[in-house]
Amino acid sequence: MCGIVGVFGTPYSVQEAYQGLLLLQHRGQDAAGILSFDFNTKSFHQYKDLGLISDVFVPSILAGFEGTMSIAHTRYATVGPKNPIDSKRDIQPMTINYPHGIGMVHNGNIVNYFELKKYVQVEKRRHLFTNNDLEVMLNILSDGLREKNVPNHFDQFQAAVKTLFDTAKGGFSSVGLLADKGFFAFRDPHGLRPLILGERKLSEEEKALHPGHFGKSYCFSSESNALNFLGYDVIRDLAPGEIIFIDQTGEIFSSVDYSKTKGIAPKSCMFEWVYFANPESVLEERSVYSARLEFGKNLGEEIKELIASGEISPDIVVPIPETSRVAAISLSETLKIPYREVLIKNRYIQRSFILNTQESRKRAVQLKLTAIASEIKGKNILLLDDSIVRGTTSKRIIEMVKEAGAKEVYFATTCPPIRYPCYYGVDFPDPKELVASDKTTEEVEAYLGATKLIYLSTEATKKSIGKESLCMACINGCYPVDIASAQNFQDMRSLHRE
Repeated sequence: MCGIVGVFGTPYSVQEAYQGLLLLQHRGQDAAGILSFDFNTKSFHQYKDLGLISDVFVPSILAGFEGTMSIAHTRYATVGPKNPIDSKRDIQPMTINYPHGIGMVHNGNIVNYFELKKYVQVEKRRHLFTNNDLEVMLNILSDGLREKNVPNHFDQFQAAVKTLFDTAKGGFSSVGLLADKGFFAFRDPHGLRPLILGERKLSEEEKALHPGHFGKSYCFSSESNALNFLGYDVIRDLAPGEIIFIDQTGEIFSSVDYSKTKGIAPKSCMFEWVYFANPESVLEERSVYSARLEFGKNLGEEIKELIASGEISPDIVVPIPETSRVAAISLSETLKIPYREVLIKNRYIQRSFILNTQESRKRAVQLKLTAIASEIKGKNILLLDDSIVRGTTSKRIIEMVKEAGAKEVYFATTCPPIRYPCYYGVDFPDPKELVASDKTTEEVEAYLGATKLIYLSTEATKKSIGKESLCMACINGCYPVDIASAQNFQDMRSLHRE
């Protein structure tokens, strides 16, 4: 899962892309990059490196950019080796010089990436420089843009993207630019990965810097919080399979027929509301904050039965920072049990789930949280987390709370058990890594060391998000996109992690 931003129309496009990207730092912490295009000099400007966004883009670097068209990316690695040399090659944005000069960023995963990589290398006789699926996508897209027998530029562009849709199996949202032509974005046919369009009018200062301009700026972002911060009005989420092109005059061309024609149902990833998205954001017209309040409320209704039966008797509700805080508030209100923040987070430690090795996650948990023993000792603690993936964090936190003197530790989660791998952009492609993949709830409970383990039900998860058509493949094993190539993808990802 990564964060992407694209800005077109303002002389401050680079600054806005950078600021918007900062609002998406929670989506990836491995690397960051920005690419801009200057119509005056007809030149690209690019910089990217490993690290957090603010570390990569110091003021002296940002000062070297020019252009009214920019794309930006913050990386959460789901493909490619972890050594520094190869990791640097895999950082987005990426470019290809033919036929127009194309730059692109994307969020997601191509399941059949390794097959397509072989196709590009063997059939098309191209040399690839990275282990990133975006490079393969760029090559397929550029092939489509070479076709001559098309009525106009948008027809050519949408035909090229539809060929990519036919070829690349997975979940992805993409933003890019065509040198001297315009700006584009598209979303995979199921809408697995989010992408939102915003627009705003240029200020008088911007108009003075860019006379004769069409008077507006457009922004694409993985989440609405970046658009809100930058002062853009949210126009809409891109529809599943939607293709958008904005030319130099500001005219917007859009095609939404691909998914409709093929009868492909929308399948937004439920994990966005559970874990990834910022609580400020609204995705698919559903507030992340409101959804998380509902998670807590509905979980509370289910837990009431356990309390009534005497199976558990919690004294306080304790969120595991950060994502579960909102749900913990409504859980506390529903159960009429005090809410206490007695696990204190070290704000300078990365989110442990999105670190890319099990050992680094273990170390991060030990540094990440400290317990306030005076508020825990002798009490029955109801811990709440957003989800349990590998179990590393949960197990260590339960141990920590016990060491602080808890009498009993109940562990609840606002997500059903994750039993199946994700191949669409969340980094758990190997079922052996998932603590619940081959265990019953009671077995996971014993492994974690909890007095009682409580999952939010699948029905309550759907009800909380307020959508029936969701991708819940990691919960139920029903994959909306072909995963015939999944074993190869899983094997290569495991190899790259070694």
